[in-house]
Amino acid sequence: MSEKVENSLVEVCKNIESRFEIAFIEIGADENHVHFLIQSVPMISVQKIVQTVKSITAKELFRLHPEVKKQLWGGQFWTSGYYVNTVGQYANEEIIQRYIIDQGNDKKEYKVFHRNQLSLFE
Repeated sequence: MSEKVENSLVEVCKNIESRFEIAFIEIGADENHVHFLIQSVPMISVQKIVQTVKSITAKELFRLHPEVKKQLWGGQFWTSGYYVNTVGQYANEEIIQRYIIDQGNDKKEYKVFHRNQLSLFE
């Protein structure tokens, strides 16, 4: 992903934050995967969060950077799958961040585009 696309992704995510009760704690990527550490309120289902983030980011990145769609296999920005874990009794923010960074092949370089801290929603 080019730096321009990375910056656009962060801006699109900030826009999502302002419209929904979703906070992006970390946005990063390795060779071919984008990773999010997201905080939200319990009333929003994980499926709704994923659907919202995937649909808005893909639509906006294709609008802002039409060349991206041509570079992707099948023109799809996201696959249908996702990994989810929650901060609670068995995992904390540090464990989940470590998973995101270590996920996949050891040869992949993980780059952080955006980082924030967990916070309370008002």
